[in-house]
Amino acid sequence: MTAHDIVIIGGGPAGLAAAVAARKAGVQDILILERDSCLGGILNQCIHNGFGLHTFKEELTGPEYASRYIKMVEEEKIPYKLNTMVIDINKDKEVTVINKEDGLTTIKAKAVILAMGCRERARGALNIPGYRPAGIYSAGTAQRLMNIEGYSVGKEVVILGSGDIGLIMARRMTLEGAKVKAVAELMPYSGGLQRNIVQCLEDFDIPLLLSHTVIDIQGKDRVTGITLAQVGPDRKPIPGTEQNIPCDTLLLSCGLIPENELSTKLGVSLSPVTGGPLVNESLETNVPGVFACGNVLHVHDLVDYVSEEAGRAGKFAAEYIRQTAGDGAGTASAEQNLTTQADNGASSASAGQGSTGVKANNNAHNAAAADGSTGIPLIPSGGVRYTVPQSIRLSHMEDTLLVRFRVGSVFTDAVLTVTAGDTCLLRQKKKKLAPGEMQQIILKKSAIPADAQSITICVAKEEG
Repeated sequence: MTAHDIVIIGGGPAGLAAAVAARKAGVQDILILERDSCLGGILNQCIHNGFGLHTFKEELTGPEYASRYIKMVEEEKIPYKLNTMVIDINKDKEVTVINKEDGLTTIKAKAVILAMGCRERARGALNIPGYRPAGIYSAGTAQRLMNIEGYSVGKEVVILGSGDIGLIMARRMTLEGAKVKAVAELMPYSGGLQRNIVQCLEDFDIPLLLSHTVIDIQGKDRVTGITLAQVGPDRKPIPGTEQNIPCDTLLLSCGLIPENELSTKLGVSLSPVTGGPLVNESLETNVPGVFACGNVLHVHDLVDYVSEEAGRAGKFAAEYIRQTAGDGAGTASAEQNLTTQADNGASSASAGQGSTGVKANNNAHNAAAADGSTGIPLIPSGGVRYTVPQSIRLSHMEDTLLVRFRVGSVFTDAVLTVTAGDTCLLRQKKKKLAPGEMQQIILKKSAIPADAQSITICVAKEEG
């Protein structure tokens, strides 16, 4: 068994940024574990531009953005293992890995940073009727086949789902000579960024069909066509609205799922809303010394936000190492962290149904308080679907804290309010909010009452 201060699982944008930040925070003994044959993660197949505008103040492609952080890792001489699969991890932070060189080995870590990213929702989770012919791909798989392997995946294409990867692939396949006949979206709003809708669909005259879904796939050996239907408010197909579209390819861009199988083995509490770990202001999970960042925590819009968040995780992991070295075992910090996570899984995405989320989070907080925790739950209310982090410890909070959240539906002329009991911490008018656009606020420590029992973040229609 080998030992390291910090073990980072994942060598994509989150893992790389976390490693660099931890090293700059003073931790020398860091190891990155990556299952792929190279560092960079999903960025390696994202050859389009648009990355780095926030981080580097210039427009980069995905590989260019990744290379910046890979260079930082190499300059800092941070070791990493490629082609290395993590197959198990326990609460003692013993990480079991396997690769060709070392075989099956165990690594003991003082702190672990979870940065495994996310995966696409596959056809099996969508319950689409029909045969299982060739020509059905997730959008990310098609992207890899085209951009890395050099294959053309189809000539006449329909895309189900309006996530950013699907939108980008609509443009990519058009540029390669394919005909993208339509992008269908189950919801009455797009799941992608507005800029991608404009640059990838409108600029290429690709129709976006909202409130539509695929109800049948034709073809046995290869896709020959699909049947679209309009859906009602209950998301069920409306009879009589069917339309057949001949095509040879169906791309699925129907959501991303954080890769948290390892987190579950570790005993990390997960949010039923995001599918990612519940974390506090330090991005620490309910397991002491285990931190999470990037798309394994919640799905981000921009890789720049991933890097920023991962940098915080790396810094706080380094701080945890220093604290545990100072008190021998860090028991006080550990006990405090074990119960500070607020479970917002019962919160509702629709306005007027936030009370269930409030109840669940208050229950979580009350249980934590009984164990001596000082965690203050962040409660999503009204149209707010979730927040990250889910709880705050004032004693550990810096002067300001960035909180990110998403709404559950489209809001126009809305009001965002943040309250702690009777104290209003923030009130902002919002012209438009959409689920595809991540939102963020800054909380000031000085503005939060010392006796605050909870902090509620609410989006609601502005009253006239």
